[in-house]
Amino acid sequence: MIMNDFPYAPGDWSLSEAEQLARRENLELDNDHMELLKSLQEYYSKHDKPQFNMRELHDALDEKFNVKGGMKYLYKLFPGGPVAQGARLAGLTVPAGAIDLSFGSVQ
Repeated sequence: MIMNDFPYAPGDWSLSEAEQLARRENLELDNDHMELLKSLQEYYSKHDKPQFNMRELHDALDEKFNVKGGMKYLYKLFPGGPVAQGARLAGLTVPAGAIDLSFGSVQ
C-alpha cells in the first residue's frame, strides 16, 4: 500500500510503524484491518477531536461495517477494541472512553 491509500493519515504516521506496532500486539494487518484504520483516520479528520462523541464513533463504525458484521466483526479483527487498538495503530489519540468496558475494549 502507498500513502495515497491513506489520505487522512496524520503527518507523522507511517504504515511500516503501524505494522510493527501491530506485530507487537500479535496482529498481522491485512486489507480488512487497513479499512478500519482508514475509516478511523477519516473520522478523526472530519470531527472535533478529542471532543467527539464516542457513542457516535462506535455507531458510525458499526454502520459502516454492518455488511461484514458490524462491531462484532471489528472486535474479531481488533481484539483490543476497534476504537482503542485501531486508533493506536492508525496513529491517532485514543479517545477518552475508548477503553471503557461498556464499549467492549479489553485493553
